[in-house]
Formats: sequence, structure tokens, C-alpha cells
Amino acid sequence: MRLIALALTAVLALPAAATGQTLPTLPTLDETPAQRTARRAAMTPPVLQEDAALQAAVASPTRPAADVARDVHRHPFETLTFWGLTPGSTIVEIEPGRAGWWRNILEPYAAATGGTYVPVNRPLESMGVADGTADMVVVARAFHNWHRSDRTGPYLAAFFKALKPGGVLAIEQHRSVDGLNPDETAPTGYMPESYVIRAALAAGFVLDARSELNANPKDDHDHPYGVWTLPPTRVSAPREGNANDRPTPLTESERAAFDAIGESDRMTLRFRKPA
Repeated sequence: MRLIALALTAVLALPAAATGQTLPTLPTLDETPAQRTARRAAMTPPVLQEDAALQAAVASPTRPAADVARDVHRHPFETLTFWGLTPGSTIVEIEPGRAGWWRNILEPYAAATGGTYVPVNRPLESMGVADGTADMVVVARAFHNWHRSDRTGPYLAAFFKALKPGGVLAIEQHRSVDGLNPDETAPTGYMPESYVIRAALAAGFVLDARSELNANPKDDHDHPYGVWTLPPTRVSAPREGNANDRPTPLTESERAAFDAIGESDRMTLRFRKPA
């Protein structure tokens, strides 16, 4: 059955920057709210390819119920199709986490289509594949952590080395208001989209497309305990040792209001290693 796209995408090809180069100045990425609204309005839906194995992996009864409940926010079929996932791919997921939300789809999909799924937690030690052999590297909600420990550049260089020419770097990340200082937004879990784009370009990638598939206009990005205030984490009281947290817990009405927002506003990006 043909699925209707929920995503809105815009293809934006930009020249690759040399690895290790200072982040390039790209003023077109520092949009005003009016420019951003105009860009999003001009986007056209992607063409979704039928992929019965991917549909089966998403609909699998073995997926945890808590994972399935989040599909309405994370759009797994549409997002993976936007990233260009194809049968038989070698897929490397970076820091999949204990819950393994993407892993619970990608691993059985790879097994069913003759591909390979490789979870990697320490990319500077090993990417789990030979250089130049990965079809896709998936990064979900991690750039805020890497920025705080100066790992962004080295990690992106490792991803570039692992991917084959034409391979895809697939990124999903909590998105702050653009133009903000990433040093200030990273502790909240959010990052400016332009920062992530510039970092990937500096590692040698080409920006292939941007999508508003996982945008959430209800999210104003300003929460008492960062992005973790929102579902699915739902932090409701200050955490020990976290100076950025509000010192008082949420009231019942506040908790209900944050739950009503849903999951975070997120950028969804597709980069390619030049062929």
C-alpha cells in the first residue's frame, strides 16, 4: 500500500569543505523567521519508494509498545525513506542507546534484506566496518553531547572515512532557534541547525537535503529541564548536579502542558560523501 509522505523537504546542494577546515561562513543558513517560513512553504514532498521489508520492520509485533507509541512523533518509515535507506545496505548507527529505538527497526530490516546493521558506541576506537564500506551512518539526537566534549569534528571525520563514496550521513537532532550560541544551547539538548550543517560541511560532506518531517511548531525550545522536560523522558523536577535546571519541580498543570507539546522540534538532514 502506497504511503502518503508526511515530510516536506528541500534539496540544497552546497560545496564540500575540506576536512579540518574552519567552519565556513554560510549566511544563507542563518535565516530570519520570515525566511525560514518561506523556505518551508516552498518545500515539496519527497517521493516515497515502496519498501515492503521496511514497512514490515516498522509494523513488526516484536517492537516494544513504547517504541510504537512514539511513531507518531518520529515518523520512522518516512524518515528512513527520506534518508534513502535501501535493501541490502550496510547501516552504522552511532550510539544507539540502551532502548535502541532506531535499532529495533534497522537491525531486523538489515537482516531481512541481506544487509548489515552495526551499532557503534565509540567511533574513535572503531566504526565497526572497513573504511569506505558503509552505505549509511545514522546519528540521532547526539550533537549536543558531542559539542560539550569537543567530539563533533573527530566523530564526523570518522563517519566520513567509514562511508563509501556517495554514502549517506543521516541526522536527526533536537533543533534550537537558529543563530544562538551552541555553547549555550547544548546543555539544553538543542542545537542550531546551521551549526550542524557547517560542522558536516567542514568534515567534507555535501548537504543533500533538509526536511521538516520532524518539526514541531508547538515546541518553543525553552523548558525548565531542557529538552528532557518533554516526552518521552518527562523530567519533572530538578536533577542533582545540573545547574541549568529550574530549582523547583513542575506543577501538575505544567506537566500536562509540556506533555501536550509532544516530542521536540527536530531537524532532519541528509548529507552525502562526495562520489
